[in-house]
Amino acid sequence: MSPLVETVLFVFTLVALGYLAGFTSYLKPASGEGISEFAVNVAMPLLLFQTMVKSDFHGVAPWSLWGAYFAAVAVTWAAGHLVTTRIFGRDARAGIVGGVSSAYSNVVLLGVPFILGIFGPNGFEVLSLLVSIHLPVMMMASIVLFEMFGRGGGEPVHPLRVFRNFLRRLFVNPLIIGIVAGLAWRFTGAPLPALIGRLVDALANTAGPVALFAMGLSLRRFGISGNIRPALALSALKLFLMPALVLLLVWLLGLPPLTAKVAVVAAALPSGINSYLIAVQFNTGQALASNQMTIATASAVLTTSFWLTVVVHVFG
Repeated sequence: MSPLVETVLFVFTLVALGYLAGFTSYLKPASGEGISEFAVNVAMPLLLFQTMVKSDFHGVAPWSLWGAYFAAVAVTWAAGHLVTTRIFGRDARAGIVGGVSSAYSNVVLLGVPFILGIFGPNGFEVLSLLVSIHLPVMMMASIVLFEMFGRGGGEPVHPLRVFRNFLRRLFVNPLIIGIVAGLAWRFTGAPLPALIGRLVDALANTAGPVALFAMGLSLRRFGISGNIRPALALSALKLFLMPALVLLLVWLLGLPPLTAKVAVVAAALPSGINSYLIAVQFNTGQALASNQMTIATASAVLTTSFWLTVVVHVFG
């Protein structure tokens, strides 16, 4: 078995173990919520803090990376919206759920351990640059759309309210706090005290396995309940259209090989829980978002292997 295949199977086996623990009731539903909170609120922020402090990010072109990735996000989001509204006849609010489900990669719970396992610390440095801007951009887009459609579409959009909501959600987000704190410590130039360094390393090293196991538990909680055809269509957009667009753009822009490979693989990741949370906010499309997330994650066992093979062939 090649190291590439072994890593893919290792990552998704941890997800499957989490799902199995929930399916057999070996762990209670409340346990899944607690494990997810630990992963997102403690382990992942410390891993990002550690990366910001220790990494040098040499050889990475952030503006080209961001431009290629988010151009593909915009096109895929629009395609998901049109598929949901024009082909499956859902309303504009459900169309937003379809759009975000087809374009919002699970770059944290799945992406962090996946990229670390495939590309190592250097690849994670590239992903960290993407995570740092991915959260604010997708958050702002979601808030603006909620202002436009979540209130019934009759009220005007108030820029100050949008900006206030954005800042409130941004600066209480543990991942953003971890990134900002790491950059601030890096700016001081001081080394981490030995005790703090050991504590950060110990907790950060749990981020990958815990996040994958927690994701499996989450999939069991949401499950599949109708809306199969639109969920399959949106999953196809997420797993094939978006990474294909990113591949084309990073190749045209001439990004460094490692940066290009990380960008494509990040785009090929399935949707995460954020698409479901947005559906809950809109009070529409919850089943669609849940089904799409579950189907895309199950399919990603094969599709991520396909895209990894493609990027290794194209970029070496």
